[in-house]
Amino acid sequence: MKARIFVTLKGGVLDPQGRAIQHALSGLGFDGVNDVRAGKLIELDLADGTSDEDIDAMCRKLLANTVIENYRIEKVA
Repeated sequence: MKARIFVTLKGGVLDPQGRAIQHALSGLGFDGVNDVRAGKLIELDLADGTSDEDIDAMCRKLLANTVIENYRIEKVA
């Protein structure tokens, strides 16, 4: 079983990487970009039968800093 974990900063948390991307896009002539929020994608190859609770625990304990980040789990067939 495969799972994708999407980790993004919570609203209100400064995103210097997103700001740098926005600035670079503007420098390349893409002026219509109002805001950029950068995140990360983590792909896990899990043993069949890995519970949703275990995947959630992985996210809370290691994969995401839940103080400043949100995460979303997507199972892939």
